[in-house]
Amino acid sequence: MSVNPVKTRVAIVGSTGYGGVELIRFLHQHPEVEITSVISASSSGKPMSDQFPHLIGVMDMDLDGVDAAETAQKADIVFLATPSGVSSKLVPQYLEAGLKVIDLSGDYRIKDSSTYEEWYKHDAPDAASLEEAVYGLCELKGNDVHGKRLISNPGCYPTATLLGLLPGVEAGWLTTDSIIIDAKSGVSGAGRGTSLTSHYAEMNENFKAYKVNKHQHIPEIEQVLGAAAGKPVTVTFTTHLVPMTRGIMSTMYGSTSGNHSEEEWIELYREYYRDRPFVRIRKQGQWPSTKEVAGSNYCDIGFALDTRTGRITIIAVIDNLVKGAAGQAIQNMNRMMGWAENTGLNMLPVYP
Repeated sequence: MSVNPVKTRVAIVGSTGYGGVELIRFLHQHPEVEITSVISASSSGKPMSDQFPHLIGVMDMDLDGVDAAETAQKADIVFLATPSGVSSKLVPQYLEAGLKVIDLSGDYRIKDSSTYEEWYKHDAPDAASLEEAVYGLCELKGNDVHGKRLISNPGCYPTATLLGLLPGVEAGWLTTDSIIIDAKSGVSGAGRGTSLTSHYAEMNENFKAYKVNKHQHIPEIEQVLGAAAGKPVTVTFTTHLVPMTRGIMSTMYGSTSGNHSEEEWIELYREYYRDRPFVRIRKQGQWPSTKEVAGSNYCDIGFALDTRTGRITIIAVIDNLVKGAAGQAIQNMNRMMGWAENTGLNMLPVYP
């Protein structure tokens, strides 16, 4: 394989999952990088295009096994698109080998080890790498990731939810004692493995809640909101699966503080995200849908203020595999390396 010496070399662990193949889709046309290794613990030695025939003639290289020393010979940056509980075992090896790491799992998002173990049911990562990891919500922490070597990519639900809540919480316009989050996801969020959860007969013409009050993304959301509010924040968070492939809609309800109009809320968010290329604020009376961001790295946000109840409804939509996973990971890579944040990510949504 010929390697372009000018480009940064990247490897993807977990290439045969939905997050991994979405990384390939975007990185393949990224002007600053070259994919030099695709890695799978279960399918090493097999051509990548055997796993995903849509990549025939595009990504035909054989899958490598999980070996940090071998990866370090081939790459400068490694993306870990692995399940939680796996990344924490691999990250120290890759860091020791001299690689920069962007982790798409949940292992390094929660800073308190006991909280992580309670919600994720895995042993917490080692203290040194957990301390080093930077939480990479670019619209909040973009400057923090520059030059760092370990970035924890936010979860898909937290990305939509936090982008929808943070400006209001930071401004003090949204009270933090009664936030309710009603979130819905397409079935690709469950991963590529077969299970009863994503079985066609179970999901077709169906709509169901799951992990009610027990979803592992709850402490991640509360951790970030608490830091923004300067005090502990608890939320009610309910997740649902809907019979579509891609997309997350997070509908949030909260009591307002002060007498701000809907137009002022819209202006607050437009100003907050003024220099952020992937957050789009809808005008009054317009609310986003998941199809309007499908296949893209955009997050679209709309509002409805209820003066009768003193509550505001905030609706945020993303593609769970892009802004909720691979796209945001590439955003983080761009910021890490000092490139323009939108490099390689300016794909329009696929519509209809």
